[in-house]
Amino acid sequence: MSAGVDTSSSGKDGGKVRSKKMNINIDMAPMCDLGFLLITFFMFTTTFSKPNIMHLNMPPKVDIPKADIPEIKTKNSFTVILGKDDKIYWHQQEQPDLTTENLIESNYSKDGIRKEILRAQREADQDKFTVIIKPTDDSTYKNLVDVLDEMEITNSGRYGIKDLSSKEKDVYQQKIK
Repeated sequence: MSAGVDTSSSGKDGGKVRSKKMNINIDMAPMCDLGFLLITFFMFTTTFSKPNIMHLNMPPKVDIPKADIPEIKTKNSFTVILGKDDKIYWHQQEQPDLTTENLIESNYSKDGIRKEILRAQREADQDKFTVIIKPTDDSTYKNLVDVLDEMEITNSGRYGIKDLSSKEKDVYQQKIK
């Protein structure tokens, strides 16, 4: 079908001269083709922004016999507990010795948790220092990302994400009351 103008007259006018009514028919098929070509052109020539992602390499799960697990000294471990309302707590205690007094509240600033991680790194054996990150049910995904950023900033290459023990959960609940 193509565009055209209809100029036919009906002949019923009886000799009166009237202006001719023109019917215009426009074929839209080429316009649709052109529209799809333009859409395709812009889709292929647009540069898409790449999402900012942080690579988190998780080791494969391996069952290690209890006898082969090395004992980590308290000075070589640093436990970070992520709490509600963007609060962060840390300790360097054995599980039985943990109390509300030695579960210390901090914040995400450079004078907060970063300063404490750097202090603990200096006091520990450099090749054995490990940060244990323990998010609570009250914490957010943003809190975990913020702590992982701190691991990158402080060059803490050895860290792990773990659930709270029952003792830590009890002490945390007492601390936030």
